[in-house]
Amino acid sequence: MLTDAHAATLHVESVGEGPPLVLLHGWAMHGGLFSPIVPALAKQHRVHAVDLPGHGHSDRMHPFTLERVVDVLEHRFAHAQALSVLGWSLGGAVAMAWARRAPSRIARLVLVCATPKFVAAPDWPCAMTDETLSRFADELRVAFRQTLLRFLTLQVQGSEEGRVALAALRQRIFSRGEPDATSIADSLAALRAIDLRDEASRIEQPALVVTGARDTLVPAAAGAWLAGALPSGRLQVLDRAAHAPFLSHPVAFLDPVTAFLRNG
Repeated sequence: MLTDAHAATLHVESVGEGPPLVLLHGWAMHGGLFSPIVPALAKQHRVHAVDLPGHGHSDRMHPFTLERVVDVLEHRFAHAQALSVLGWSLGGAVAMAWARRAPSRIARLVLVCATPKFVAAPDWPCAMTDETLSRFADELRVAFRQTLLRFLTLQVQGSEEGRVALAALRQRIFSRGEPDATSIADSLAALRAIDLRDEASRIEQPALVVTGARDTLVPAAAGAWLAGALPSGRLQVLDRAAHAPFLSHPVAFLDPVTAFLRNG
C-alpha cells in the first residue's frame, strides 16, 4: 500500500537493453558508485542504478524506513515485472524487504555484503556493536564529512586491493554533492533498527549472497547465515575482498553475479 512516501522523486540512471536489473547502494552512498560494473551488467540487462531517498540526487525522506523506501520503489517500478535486484549493504536489506513485499515483481536477488541485522545482539554476534554505531552517529553530528570519509576506509579495510577501492570511493562519494546530514542520520537510525532474520525464511526468490571474507562492517558469517536461511539462497565468498567487492575485485565479483543473473 502506498503512503505519502510515493511522492518522493527517485533519481534513477538507466542504461542497456534486456531484462530489468535494479541496483541499490549502501548507506551514505549513491547509485554512481556502481558505475565501474554497469557496462558489464548492461550487456545483458536494462540496468537501473537508483539513488535511495535522501542520497545522491533523490529527494529527502523523513522518516527514512525500509517500508517507506519500498513504497517509493514500488511506485517508481510499478509497471515492471520480473525485476532482478542487486542490493549492497543497506541496499541489500531494502532489496529483501521489497522482495518480501512484492514477490510477483521481484524475480531474483543479488545480496552484496548484506545482512539481516546490522547490530549485534546476544543471539546475533556477527555484527557491529550498538555502541560502535551510536558513537558513529555522534561523530556524524560533530564532523560530518570527516566521519563519512573515515567510513570509506572501513569499507575496504582488510582487502588486498583496498587502496584501489578506497580511491574509487573517495573519488565518487561526493560526485553528487555532499549528502544531506539529516537524511544520513535518519537512514543510519533505520539501519540500526533493521532485523530481517524472521523474514529471511519467507523470501522465496532465488538469491545469490556475495560476501567479502575480510569485511569488517558486515562479517562474512552474517552472509553465510543469510544464504542458509533463504529458501533458495546460495553463497559466494570472495576471499580477498572486504565490504566493496565490486570495486576492489570487479572480475571476481562479476563472474558469479552475471552467471547467476543469466541462469538463475
